[in-house]
Amino acid sequence: MNRDLQNFPILTTERLTLRKLSKKDSEEILQLRSDKEINKFLDRKPSKTLEDALKFINNIIENESDTLFYWAITRTGEYKLIGTICLFEFSGNLKTSEIGYELRTEYQSQGIMIEAASKVLEYAITTLGIKTIDAQTHKDNQSSTKLLQKLNFIKLDNVVGNNINLILFRLTS
Repeated sequence: MNRDLQNFPILTTERLTLRKLSKKDSEEILQLRSDKEINKFLDRKPSKTLEDALKFINNIIENESDTLFYWAITRTGEYKLIGTICLFEFSGNLKTSEIGYELRTEYQSQGIMIEAASKVLEYAITTLGIKTIDAQTHKDNQSSTKLLQKLNFIKLDNVVGNNINLILFRLTS
């Protein structure tokens, strides 16, 4: 799969625009990655400063390739990032990948993530030809579990690797 990174795929839905992450998103990335409620289910070091957020953004921008699609979720007509969604960990034959997502707390329970994820899954399957998409979620993250079930992911394992807190879900096209 070769893609022109100058033409990053911008995806749109009825309410949302999924666009390329930008250095201008640093304040919103800081809010997202420092939110205790969001981070309690993620095994990562929280961002503490604007510099941390910029380092994260720069890392994403530098590593964009055929095996990483990282979208900023925005309301159509607005620039402000309200969440992120990504496809990553593509297999060697590019037929499998993983999906990850996070949404600022104040935008949760509004159907935003199912709308964004549905569009990303459609893109992955129809445009990229992905056959299998995996998702890992914390066993206590009921919102994420319900989202994956609504998106027709099937629960495979209660333990991912050596992590007894992660559940593996899979969608097969």
